[in-house]
Amino acid sequence: MVANFKVYKKCSPNGKLAVYLGKRDFIDYLSGTEPIDGVVLISPEYVDSNRKVWCQLLCSFRYGREEDEMMGLNFQKDLFLASEQIFPQIKKPESNPTKLQDRLLKKLDSNAIPFTFTFPQSAPSSVTLQPGPDETGEPCGVSYYIKVYCGDTETDVTHKRSTVLMGIRKIQYAPTKQGRQPCTVVRKDFLLSPGELELEVTLDKQLYNHGETIAINVCVRNNSNKIVKKIKALVQQGIDVVIFQNGQFRTVIEAIETQDGCPINPGSTLQKVLYLKPSLTSNKHRRGIALDGVMKRDESDLASSTLLTSPDVRDTFGIIVSYAIKVKLYLGALGGELTAELPFILMRPKPSDRVKLVPTDSVLIEDIPHEKVDEKVGF
Repeated sequence: MVANFKVYKKCSPNGKLAVYLGKRDFIDYLSGTEPIDGVVLISPEYVDSNRKVWCQLLCSFRYGREEDEMMGLNFQKDLFLASEQIFPQIKKPESNPTKLQDRLLKKLDSNAIPFTFTFPQSAPSSVTLQPGPDETGEPCGVSYYIKVYCGDTETDVTHKRSTVLMGIRKIQYAPTKQGRQPCTVVRKDFLLSPGELELEVTLDKQLYNHGETIAINVCVRNNSNKIVKKIKALVQQGIDVVIFQNGQFRTVIEAIETQDGCPINPGSTLQKVLYLKPSLTSNKHRRGIALDGVMKRDESDLASSTLLTSPDVRDTFGIIVSYAIKVKLYLGALGGELTAELPFILMRPKPSDRVKLVPTDSVLIEDIPHEKVDEKVGF
């Protein structure tokens, strides 16, 4: 049993350059990110002694709508995280090719050149902000690309016909261990009124996978002389666009309101469980919702929580995503309300079939078509 490698391939419009990658999702383990190992195939008749071919790891950060760009104003930053001249090759210490590269070098001819890049430690995760239904152009967010082009320098203006842009993603998967069970207790007293109102909220766990239902345990102890008229629970998605000083946004993505068990009169206690299931289905057309970085329009899901090694370690061009449960008790116009908030983690589990073993020694190559998103970045 040997590994069957599924390989993604993308060619330049003129067909002279091609990039081969074994995967397009690269996992960030906090301690480090999976290296990007691939191969570039160059047509021998295309390059000569006067031409150079460059391979780069590009981070594209769009923080404003494309249709609002005018008079030279640009809401996109392209950062080259790694750059290497692959033709003519510059002499450097020999490095052993990976299994994928070795297999591709044997399958392709002598014009195939391997490359390996690593993400910087603080590089942000891939995130896309959902555009509105009537918006056109590229959505805001953080995207990554492998860029291969023919040019004189690594900062040369490139031509579409001789450039390959293959989208990739830097993603995080859920930890294997659950954290401490979230629980909070808030109290409210009232001016000129005896006693206090107490609200205790507990989640059944800290870490949820996409598509899971969240069980919210609510306990209300009314030791005041006020009446609780209704209860509302909601899921909030928090977005922190680090580049802006006031770039924090919160959006309600799921909510439930109930009067079951209400009114809660003075001296009474109520204990109940509310259920919420956050998903993109009910937020399909809501502008500004954070999604996991998408490479196809039909491949979207709510963005996973962003895990940081430290709250202070955040890239300037990143988008930090978080989630929280809020429970509100409504006491009427004069009594006001009492709110409890609990953060939780929403992520996808690491797939168990990243490498499949099959009884063949083949390389399955999947061609990546030219997508609009690829053609509009970096030119």
